[in-house]
Amino acid sequence: MSKANDGISILHHVQGSGGKYVAHIPGDTHTAMLEWEQGPGAKDVHIATYTMVPRALRGQGIAALLVERLVADARAQGFRIEPKCSYVAAKFDENPDWADLRA
Repeated sequence: MSKANDGISILHHVQGSGGKYVAHIPGDTHTAMLEWEQGPGAKDVHIATYTMVPRALRGQGIAALLVERLVADARAQGFRIEPKCSYVAAKFDENPDWADLRA
């Protein structure tokens, strides 16, 4: 990964029964995000619905950092992830050690 890892901060914002992870890059006005919503009838499931990285930030591994933060939170807080977003699903396929977190 490139310079985006240096000093990047990822904030988690809960909004209603869902939320989003937002990546802020020092010195850049663009932000990237991963949105999730709570599984219907399952408070222990977060459905990853959408990942967006602006064109100016693509190719720097920022989307992967967002997914890694979601996975770290799932491990720490005890929820599972349903990857409806194709990017999140692909990252789960690439990381078989995350299989226990897949809903």
